[in-house]
Amino acid sequence: MSQTDFDILVVGGGPGGYVAALRASQLGLSVAVVEAQHLGGICLNWGCIPTKALLRASEINHLLHDLGPYGFKADNISFDFAKVVARSRAVSKQLSSGVAHLLKKAKVPVFDGFGKLDGVTKEGKRKLLVTKEKAASVNLTAKHVILATGARARVLPGIEPDGKLIWSYREALVPDAMPGKLLVIGSGAIGTEFASFYRNMGADVTLVEVAPRILPVEDEEISALAQKAFEKQGMKVLTNAKIGALKKSEKDVTVPVEVNGKTENFTVDRVISAVGIVGNVENLGLEGTKIKVDRTHVVTDAFCRTGEPGVYAIGDLAGAPWLAHKASHEAVMCVEAIAGKTVHPIDITKIPGCTYCRPQVASVGYTEARAKEAGYKVRVGKFPLIANGKALAMGETEGFIKTVFDEKTGELLGAHMIGAEVTEMIQGYVIARTGELTEAELAETIFPHPTISESMHEAVLAAYGGALHF
Repeated sequence: MSQTDFDILVVGGGPGGYVAALRASQLGLSVAVVEAQHLGGICLNWGCIPTKALLRASEINHLLHDLGPYGFKADNISFDFAKVVARSRAVSKQLSSGVAHLLKKAKVPVFDGFGKLDGVTKEGKRKLLVTKEKAASVNLTAKHVILATGARARVLPGIEPDGKLIWSYREALVPDAMPGKLLVIGSGAIGTEFASFYRNMGADVTLVEVAPRILPVEDEEISALAQKAFEKQGMKVLTNAKIGALKKSEKDVTVPVEVNGKTENFTVDRVISAVGIVGNVENLGLEGTKIKVDRTHVVTDAFCRTGEPGVYAIGDLAGAPWLAHKASHEAVMCVEAIAGKTVHPIDITKIPGCTYCRPQVASVGYTEARAKEAGYKVRVGKFPLIANGKALAMGETEGFIKTVFDEKTGELLGAHMIGAEVTEMIQGYVIARTGELTEAELAETIFPHPTISESMHEAVLAAYGGALHF
């Protein structure tokens, strides 16, 4: 007879859920995962991983059409779009299978179905009902339940994905054909990455944002350079924009876009709606519990505890920032707290954000504006990549590094980067934020030469008038 009683039950097998299960197993706790679709969640199957595979293909396509400066020449360059998409799906499948292997290796059972809170036993354990269409339901119990059901795309009235002309991120990942003309609504990380991918694959792309600037959570100077770079690539960018009623035909869709009182109609092959996400709070059995939901996200304390004893929520379900690495970190913290270990709550100003468009964008901590709003008197350093030897040698000089320091203490408050491979470099500043390092330690750090990361050092020096190469 299979086991039905555990120390911890995890509902959801994404980067929060499966990591929670693996850590629980490491700590000697009995744990099981309940997952109705694909292990790895949205991240591995419909988000972080497949988009990066697609973006890699678009980077290659861009380079193949820009060989002249490197001394190369190639004629009749083309691509098989179906194979580009198939490769991204294969990468996702491999990683999802890898998660299944890790859970099996850790002896974590996976129950196929939807988990729903179903009351409490006489002994005070949580009951969980697992159901799936055309399958017998399963009753499980545990001392603790971790909800990690993630989120899905927000749908706006009149812009509902139809699987043909209007796409969410899911349809955009598995298109039936390469669109000639595309309009993307929303310039957060999801919208910007898809706009960048399709533009670099040759589509005529229009990026529409309701806010005054694209990438609105990023530092204003980063947003400004990103827009300039996109427009240089041939992308049309519209901010302070309002979308009117869409008109669909058999083959295309017309989108009225109002900017500064003037409306322009865009007729495109496809529309991607990337206007945020909503938490998967439905059918979890939250009714009748003390669990609170705020704007589709479960409310938790600093240690991921909900208002219901023994029930926790992590990852996208628990709200912003909606990042896989935040979910994984919360998973470990939550499980270790359950195990009685001393843990520290997450400081969201120490969580890096990355956008894998071209050029890449990465940041951590306070923007210059937010630091000032918080009452800090700041010192700001900036260093352009065009002054970096490695960037020049690579032909990747577009971008800059920006640092924000507390003038009083020298603490690094924030760092903002745009340019080649900055998503791989931001972790250096994350360590500095986590360790509460000051400009003194960072200035004394020796960076390898020649690397683009030297620009990080120069941006620190620049905040104190000591930049050497610019």
